[in-house]
Amino acid sequence: MRILLALLCFSTGVAAAEKPNVVVFLADDLSRADCSPFGGTEVPTPNMARLAKDGKTFTNAFVASPSCAPSRAALLTGLDPMRNGSMLNHSRPQATLKKWPAYFKDLGYQTVAIGKVAHYAQVTEYGFDQARHYTYHDDVCVAEAVKWLGERKSTKPLCLLVGTNWPHVPWPKEATVTANGVPPTLVDTKQTRDARGKYLTAVANCDRDLGLVYDTAKKHLGDNTLFLFTSDHGSQFPFGKWNCYDAGVRTPMLAVWPGKIAAGSTTNAMVSWIDLLPTLLTAAGGTAPEGISGQSFLDVLVGRKDQHRDKVFLTHSGDGKMNQYPIRAVRTADWKYIRNLDPTGEHHTHVDKGNEGADGRNYFDSWAEKAKTDPAAAAVVKRYHTRPAEELYDVSADPWELKNLAADPAHAKQLASLRAGLDAWMKANGDEGLKTEKALPDPRPNAKKD
Repeated sequence: MRILLALLCFSTGVAAAEKPNVVVFLADDLSRADCSPFGGTEVPTPNMARLAKDGKTFTNAFVASPSCAPSRAALLTGLDPMRNGSMLNHSRPQATLKKWPAYFKDLGYQTVAIGKVAHYAQVTEYGFDQARHYTYHDDVCVAEAVKWLGERKSTKPLCLLVGTNWPHVPWPKEATVTANGVPPTLVDTKQTRDARGKYLTAVANCDRDLGLVYDTAKKHLGDNTLFLFTSDHGSQFPFGKWNCYDAGVRTPMLAVWPGKIAAGSTTNAMVSWIDLLPTLLTAAGGTAPEGISGQSFLDVLVGRKDQHRDKVFLTHSGDGKMNQYPIRAVRTADWKYIRNLDPTGEHHTHVDKGNEGADGRNYFDSWAEKAKTDPAAAAVVKRYHTRPAEELYDVSADPWELKNLAADPAHAKQLASLRAGLDAWMKANGDEGLKTEKALPDPRPNAKKD
């Protein structure tokens, strides 16, 4: 019997007699580059730094899609957007699919979602035992999560997902953080720096919320708790959210599990949000579901391996009639291939089309003004609005994806290989590209048209 228990413990990474509590903290619109464990320097994020010190930093984590509903639906189903049915923002996965809470309930867990976990009120359709404080910028959600944990009576193991609304817009009206510059993808104007300052202030709010939940989980749940922090996609700046560039899809990820995850460790293993469901299920002593897109990286989590995927696939569709610019992409450790399905169309988002003035986000007008006399600014604005059919980037040498190598004969073999890989993945997912996009139903048929 002792031998059997020892083998079970080794194979699952979890003690057979006691299931770990699982806590997932989700940020909203947070760019990896602005987090201190990933090189961010403009805003202190001491709680992210604490998690990095206490656990493992994932340097190559990616979401499935750079907008809220598809990204979170992929997380909660373990399925790529085309397979779960949530391609457009505000859309929902197929009702018949088995989702995150059901898997954990099968293992005897209490399942709770507090804050923005799915796309706002859609969380009530996922089957959590409890779901609360999920409305737009319901900013009491973190305080309520802290209170709920302190008052919890259940003796079941807990699977808790907490979603802060920060740093999603609207950003704070007054900035407490000064932007010292702008990323190389943006146009440097006073208005851009002002917007960055407000966004970075919201990043500080996110880090504060993370610390509150992390400390409360440690206090009330103890050491046998797997705590994971990540973000649904990048921030709402050009070339970030709603784009398949790394600024939109490469996400911060930190995991802490005392006694199981080595403190202060780092992995370059490539993982995706679709992998989190099977990973946390196997950490809880369960079995990774068959037939889903995700693959468990528990062996990476606990240090038995340092490799997982050799590539991740990415999709973006749109937001009803807004942010409508369909994209498919594949990312390896060193290369990114992007296919813009409608290159004759113009790329627009809430940044340049939305009613953003009240939140201080109308900086794009300053770009257009500067572009009249500044060729570099004009090139950025043009790149924002018009994209070629194919883009190829050596992300190891060009991390901001500024030099498109798709037309360079020296990289023709790399282009052909990634193109074929994306073709095969789309075919396997029943994705016919622009034909599929045009057939997607409007997720908000009664909403005001832009």
